[in-house]
Amino acid sequence: MSTTSIFLFLFSSLFIFLTTHSKSIPHITSPYLSPATISANYDAMVKNFKIFIYKPNPPFTFDSPVQSLFYTTLLDSDLATNNTDEAHLFFVPFPPDLTTRSVARLIRTIRSEFPYWNRTLGADHFYLSCAGIGYESDRNLVELKKNSIQISCFPTPDGKFIPHKDITLPSLASSHAPTSNASRFLGYVRSNWVKESTLVNELRTNPEFLVESEPSTPRIYAERLSSSKFCLFEYGGGDISGIAEALRFGCVPVVIADRPIQDLPFMDVLRWQEMALFVGKSGGAKKLKRLLVRACWERHDQMRGLGMAAGHHLAWNAPPQSFDAFHTLIYQLWLRRHTIRYVRRESA
Repeated sequence: MSTTSIFLFLFSSLFIFLTTHSKSIPHITSPYLSPATISANYDAMVKNFKIFIYKPNPPFTFDSPVQSLFYTTLLDSDLATNNTDEAHLFFVPFPPDLTTRSVARLIRTIRSEFPYWNRTLGADHFYLSCAGIGYESDRNLVELKKNSIQISCFPTPDGKFIPHKDITLPSLASSHAPTSNASRFLGYVRSNWVKESTLVNELRTNPEFLVESEPSTPRIYAERLSSSKFCLFEYGGGDISGIAEALRFGCVPVVIADRPIQDLPFMDVLRWQEMALFVGKSGGAKKLKRLLVRACWERHDQMRGLGMAAGHHLAWNAPPQSFDAFHTLIYQLWLRRHTIRYVRRESA
């Protein structure tokens, strides 16, 4: 067989492979799980949603900037009401350093001084705790943990998040805009994103990957996000808080984890499975690169487009804007406004 024939055969085989696989990937244009209903539901929320906020005594401030921003924005919003008859949900604020015993005492006080908790055993209440609340034997903490909506920081420590009930806060993102949209690297690994040293060492010698040894400035960070096709994160080991920022800047997140992730921000609103890759820890750099190259052929552009379309939902603004991180979080609360009582977890 001549060289030309071999070339044509290989080209035809590659064309058939790409064509066949591209047809197997559905063309998705919306980043939403329910694109047909989200607009109407959001409009109803803006028009009707009301939240009663218990007054903390004494007043306090949150130690996390994203928690503080959410709290102050809620206090200043039209959502807050002093009319408990029109309230859909009740917010229980307490200091981040409050002991579990003190939290239990707070719920006991709310139970005895107000009639609202006992109507649903706290299922129409929510609270803000960056680290989350664990399982305790005290009745007040059990009802708080099992019935009330927890808003925590992402990622939440293992065992302190209940899927389909609890919510996580997207991290505060960089305000720097990217200066280039040209992809120069297949993958980007920031110094604190992946702790698995063997994988990082293998990627460091590959010129298709940008492995950052030291933290970069916000502007350089934005440029590296926008010039990379994929951004690598390790769930449970590295710092995964930058995943929302990667989406906003057009770098498709690759999350390395050996178990399903259930506490991603806005999981009941956004199509995370269509905007990010989730891969296991086994296989090393060769397997990872093979998966990324295949994803480039099959659906990288679609994933990047969906991620950037969802980006404004993950951005915090002051003052808040329509459907930004604050309003998307409030929208998740709106979806949970129908009270649900959870059965107490039986001890092993």
